[in-house]
Amino acid sequence: MRLLVSPSSIEEARSALAADIIDVKKPSEGSLGANFPWVIRAIKEMAEKPVSAAIGDFDYKPGGAALAAYGAACAGADYVKVGLMFDGKEKAYELSKAVVQAVKDEFPEKIVVIAAYSDYQRLGTISPFVAAEAAADAGADVAMIDTGKKDGKSTFAFMDADMLAAYTAQNRDLGVETALAGSLKFEDLTALKTIDPEIIGVRGMVCGGDRTDAIRPELVEKALAMLR
Repeated sequence: MRLLVSPSSIEEARSALAADIIDVKKPSEGSLGANFPWVIRAIKEMAEKPVSAAIGDFDYKPGGAALAAYGAACAGADYVKVGLMFDGKEKAYELSKAVVQAVKDEFPEKIVVIAAYSDYQRLGTISPFVAAEAAADAGADVAMIDTGKKDGKSTFAFMDADMLAAYTAQNRDLGVETALAGSLKFEDLTALKTIDPEIIGVRGMVCGGDRTDAIRPELVEKALAMLR
């Protein structure tokens, strides 16, 4: 498993450099809020690790998502991640395909991540299981689960370990990797090691429990030690 940590600034990224993947986003703009291209570029230049960039929690706007994805790829992101904040498998496929094409036509080596939300029922958005099928059909590389509404409730409050294990197994059958995130806590790591996704994404966990606080490097090291 690879640990993905999400700093919100260039300064904070220095505290996350031990992580396997540095994920650039802007938490004040949503679960997968997009940061500035110059922040992505600066973190990429600083980190000797793969860099991920979120481009937003998108309504059904394939053109806007494609352009944002292309911008993130041009800024240096190795992983480009979009959230599907709407329902409908065909729409999910169309937006995912647009993002995949925008990135991979010029940067075939880069990785596209399609995220859905564990709390999809309260959001009225697409099921992660259906979103993953659409992502695989579109040629994406990773299917992800996050929480869409950040109110302290973990992904485990909406999808139990058996559901997350089934999601991970489905994705392997589909030929895509799995990333699990969403207000995860240190006590969730034991279950996550059993579920065995390829990527675990955190922020609040390594900020001491409050995602609005700063990342603490010793907590990044703690998470890595527990996963290893």
